[in-house]
Amino acid sequence: MQLELENIWKSFDGQPVLRGISLDVVGGEVLVLLGPSGCGKTTLLRIIAGLEALDNGRIRYNDQDITQLAPYKRNFGFVFQDYALFPHKNVAQNVAFGLRMHHWDKPRIDQRVTEVLSLVGLAGYESRPIYELSGGEQQRVALARSLAPAPRLLLLDEPLGALDRALRERLMLELRGILKQAGGLLGRPEGMTAVYVTHDQAEAFAIADKVAVMRDGRVEQTGPPHSLYRQPRTPFVARFLGMANILSGEIVSRSPCVVRTEIGDLQIGDGRLESGPITDSPSLNILIRPEAARFAGGEVNEVHGRLQDISFRGRYQIITVALGDETQPLTLKFELETAVSLPPIQSSIRLSLDPSAIQLLESGEQSGEAVERWGDTAV
Repeated sequence: MQLELENIWKSFDGQPVLRGISLDVVGGEVLVLLGPSGCGKTTLLRIIAGLEALDNGRIRYNDQDITQLAPYKRNFGFVFQDYALFPHKNVAQNVAFGLRMHHWDKPRIDQRVTEVLSLVGLAGYESRPIYELSGGEQQRVALARSLAPAPRLLLLDEPLGALDRALRERLMLELRGILKQAGGLLGRPEGMTAVYVTHDQAEAFAIADKVAVMRDGRVEQTGPPHSLYRQPRTPFVARFLGMANILSGEIVSRSPCVVRTEIGDLQIGDGRLESGPITDSPSLNILIRPEAARFAGGEVNEVHGRLQDISFRGRYQIITVALGDETQPLTLKFELETAVSLPPIQSSIRLSLDPSAIQLLESGEQSGEAVERWGDTAV
């Protein structure tokens, strides 16, 4: 284990911003803090860096308590959204800045500058003025500068947030590779250990080994990108990951598992329901995944509705379907392959919903006592 966060609390002007955060990051792992604006992710990153004091809790790195350690003694790198480059220095001088602060000699500095610029795809850019670089190139310089001193941990705060969509798409695919390759260059064969902040789900999934979804100063769910997407635990996580087909329902059968909803009775999963914290109450929420729908007739989970809209997305198309009571229909969205032929808009359609693409969700609520109670760990 490299980084351990234990019961981190932080308030500003009496308002809690972080509420009992506990997370860990193993060596070579990229942890992405994902959540909406104001959820506390940047505050948590600044606390890890030592730029912000916590109110309660502990931070450990390689079994050393660093809670009170000054930022410059932590040997962590930081990449900011606004790059924070020196405009009067060229590329090489920007990258070398931290190395000079560490009193490296010139031959060693020159070698490291060449190495990290090659790593980030800027070989030969040493003498370029900063003002001649594009936004994406400036961000690469900022990344190279942070990596050059071989930090123990790299912290990245919305590093692609200032870039246009096309450039951000390209760089987020490259950034994970850079972080993994940097470990070998800097003497860490397992890869660079990093904590990365973003509000963009696609960016998080492209870069992360592990994602922590944050909400109102808490961690709502943590896991690898694929398991997080396949098994969101709460309505908030599902919606934040782009899955909006969430219905309330009531269990009417446990074997097979059947939930009564406003669009009819739906069979869920493998047909069996074990007792547990999610299912202790007969009332619950269910998620119908966007890939659940198929055109069919006379099959399990058949529903009738009206096709409201079709949105072409290249490899697939999104259909919007009105289901249930015609006076107050429920609108759901599904993804179908582009090759699937669709009837005209406003046509009646019959769909079959795959039970394996319907899952139970936790409420995601916490009691007021749990929210406001401070942990026992003292700084």
